[in-house]
Amino acid sequence: MAVHGVRNNRILHLVAVNQRQRRNAKPIELLGVYNPRLNPGENTKTVEWSVQRIKYWLKVGATPSKTVTRLLQMGGVLQPDLTLSPDAPRQPPAATSMSSVDSTPPQPTAS
Repeated sequence: MAVHGVRNNRILHLVAVNQRQRRNAKPIELLGVYNPRLNPGENTKTVEWSVQRIKYWLKVGATPSKTVTRLLQMGGVLQPDLTLSPDAPRQPPAATSMSSVDSTPPQPTAS
C-alpha cells in the first residue's frame, strides 16, 4: 500500500511493487484505491480495485501484506481462511516430546 494525501485526509493506493527495490520505489502497477474516510452522507468506506489484475499478481507469486490480505478477504477477492502474507501468524509446528533433553539449567551448589 502506498499512502497519499495530506495529513488527516489520507488515501491508500493498492500497488504492485518489486520486493527487491527500496521502500519508496515507483510501483509497477496501481491495482486499487482505498479511501478509509467517510464522505458526508455516506456510511461505508470505499475501495476501488481491479480484481482481475489483483488475481493475476497473486497468481504469479506476489505476496500481499497483512493489511492488504485483510482488505481482499473483506472484499471477497480472497478466501477468508487463505494466508498469503509472510507476516501472517502461522500454526506452530506439532509438539514433539524431547524427554532426553533437560531444558532447566543446572543449579549452583554452595560449597
